[in-house]
Amino acid sequence: MTMPLSQENASAAHTAPAYRPRRSVLYMPGANARAMEKARSLPCDGVILDLEDAVAADAKETARAAVLATIAQGGFGQREVVMRINGLDTPWGADDLVAAARSGADAILVPKISAAAELVDIDQRLRVAGAPAELKIWAMMETPLAMLDARAIAFATPRLSVFVMGTNDLLKETGATSRPDRGPLMTCLSLTLLAARAAKLAILDGVYNAISDIAGFEAECIQGRDLGFDGKTLIHPSQVEIANSTFAPAQAEIEHAAKVVAAFEAARAQGKGVVQLDGRMIENLHVDNARKVLAYAEILAEANGTRGA
Repeated sequence: MTMPLSQENASAAHTAPAYRPRRSVLYMPGANARAMEKARSLPCDGVILDLEDAVAADAKETARAAVLATIAQGGFGQREVVMRINGLDTPWGADDLVAAARSGADAILVPKISAAAELVDIDQRLRVAGAPAELKIWAMMETPLAMLDARAIAFATPRLSVFVMGTNDLLKETGATSRPDRGPLMTCLSLTLLAARAAKLAILDGVYNAISDIAGFEAECIQGRDLGFDGKTLIHPSQVEIANSTFAPAQAEIEHAAKVVAAFEAARAQGKGVVQLDGRMIENLHVDNARKVLAYAEILAEANGTRGA
């Protein structure tokens, strides 16, 4: 049986592949054929075809068949397609997992992960079920135990690629108050983000429930971006555009990044060891960050041009 990774070999195991945008990842109920069809035309970076919270108990098996058919049909272009299964402690979870293994999805999203051993078990089950190596695991981080064990969970298996915050469940499980500033959740958000970054994982912020509250949603997107999240999980198509714009570099940021790189290259060509730009010292870390901004902007430009392909 595969054991959880030690931190010593974690860097090798989690050397990230080419980065893909995850600014906007939209949940779509697996029992709603129209919603899943609509996902093919939305400008989101990814879709989560949901068999868990969005599907009633008596519709679970029908929804599973519908999700598998939707994935097999394709047509999602550059959008990442993720299948959220039911927990393995439910009557449907084990069958969901086996079905997902050969579904053609990019990843499976597993709810209520609370320990590294659970991901090790899931990885083993996927391999037994014939899952290809490129099928990734996304882990819902939504329990107090997950918060306390986030570091170990992050290093559990190389198949793990994304943490997804389950903020609604965290509020419920901790008894915390839901507030616009999310102060009561800040420890949970920060601990999980640190664990994700230590293991070179992507991490997505939780959903915003008040669909009609545009200003509140945008403010929470900005907060998530500033904390360091890669993007946000969404519950309605109307949220996609704001998430996309918030989690993408602004034009001014791109232009500044280009100036930083140009100033660095010019100074290096002249043999100078000190670089200044607009009265500020430029160090290697600033140049590295600038190059990342430019590379990400290029990836987004390419994705926007091929999303519907």
